[in-house]
Amino acid sequence: MTDAVRDGLKVGWAQADITPDKRVFLAGQLCARISEGVMDPVTSTALAIDSAHDGQPEGTAVMVSCDLVGISDELRDAVRSCLKSELPQLDPRAVVLNATHTHTAPEARFRRRYIPESEFQNENTPPYGIELDAMDPARYVDWAAGQIAGAVKEAWEKRQPAGTAYGVGHAVVGRNRRLTYMDGTSHMYGNAGDPQFSHVEGHEDHTVYIMATYDNNRNLTGMVVNVPCPSQVSEHIYRISADYWHETRRELRRRFGDDIHILAQCAPAGDQSPHVLVGKRAEERMWRLKGRDAEQNMPREEIAQKIADAVGDVLPCAGKEIDWNPAFSHTSEIVDLPRRKLTQKDVDEVSREYDDLKKKYETLCDDIEKNPETRREKRWYTEVTGAFKRMKWLENVQRRFRLQQEHPDIPMELHVVRLGDIAFATNPFELYLDYGVRMRELSKATQTFLTQLAGPGSYLPSERTLAGGGYGSVPASTDIGPEGGEKLVEWTVRNINQTPATRWP
Repeated sequence: MTDAVRDGLKVGWAQADITPDKRVFLAGQLCARISEGVMDPVTSTALAIDSAHDGQPEGTAVMVSCDLVGISDELRDAVRSCLKSELPQLDPRAVVLNATHTHTAPEARFRRRYIPESEFQNENTPPYGIELDAMDPARYVDWAAGQIAGAVKEAWEKRQPAGTAYGVGHAVVGRNRRLTYMDGTSHMYGNAGDPQFSHVEGHEDHTVYIMATYDNNRNLTGMVVNVPCPSQVSEHIYRISADYWHETRRELRRRFGDDIHILAQCAPAGDQSPHVLVGKRAEERMWRLKGRDAEQNMPREEIAQKIADAVGDVLPCAGKEIDWNPAFSHTSEIVDLPRRKLTQKDVDEVSREYDDLKKKYETLCDDIEKNPETRREKRWYTEVTGAFKRMKWLENVQRRFRLQQEHPDIPMELHVVRLGDIAFATNPFELYLDYGVRMRELSKATQTFLTQLAGPGSYLPSERTLAGGGYGSVPASTDIGPEGGEKLVEWTVRNINQTPATRWP
């Protein structure tokens, strides 16, 4: 029997370095940041899976995790385009990429999200509002796509018979970052010491979902580690970094083997972050006593230890039930999700701030033109690019208001993979935890790995969080509203549950 139709599960792993050797724009803040070196490498990890039963192929899936802030459509399409010629036997649509949401990775987005390109055909302004000396994001995407496609190809060609095991552990990594005050408003990264502080707005999730893969000799070959927290501890620095996933991968390999692969996934965490807002003084004292480097609030080394402890707690138990022949399926669909409905009031509120930012941006540009020596100052560009980026952020509200009648829905690519008793489901958002909790509990899979940022991003807040407002829930932050969130939940649950986790004898 040929390898293509050999019964059972086959798995292949590979990793690629996607760290550029040139200065790049760093993603994740509302101003430009040009990289000033590399703190640690950013990588892409590919896990290729296929299965056959009774000599018939059952399906394929390639999950790819990238140390990026998000996965732009342009990057996804460039990777798939490379694979069409490099790996013609693999359907490129079976490849799904997700980001860990590090705020210190190269910018891989260069078009406006969810707005037709025709809206910008006469716009010649540089992406940050002023000419800057760094690699254009489009050039980075071209290069990174080749690296990522190479990892996919290597993982596919290395597929070998394998088994999987899974389990759930716990680590306090993500915390709700929206604080609510006595007047009913909510603020992302609010001050818990304010006398008007009332409560933390929503739920927190401290689960760590793990799926491990084993070769025929029961040797561990890799693991999927799913954590409901974006990797943005060091989010304001000016160096390229994978953030806490760098330390976490290093610690996991120290404990479980230098050669294992680690595919990082961020579960729904639109309202979560690793920053401590409540009980901070006591936490900081313990970090000091432990000798941790509290560079940016929650130390990265602390997170790595917590995740590795959770994995270490799970693996010995999970390894008692390795599944060598799980039922397998992969469903993917382009689903139209309704836009968040904007009102004239929404537009009027942002228009006033937009006008002020436009004046500030134009004044700063004039000052730089009159005083070119300004460009010799360190990070001279942050204020002017900050005004420009925020101005464009608000301008998109005006554009979306005009577009919502003609384009009321936004097409989104969604994936569901069933692998025996477990399920994987993706979405392109920074998805508020309310939705993740519902999807997991309504899923009939024993364990459901939900992965956000398998796309370019934008917050998707739940209905109850809109009343509080604040960044992450205001119109400028959210392309899709609760109506679209409900449709996402319904599609995901239905597609997970319509495929039974049959175990073959």
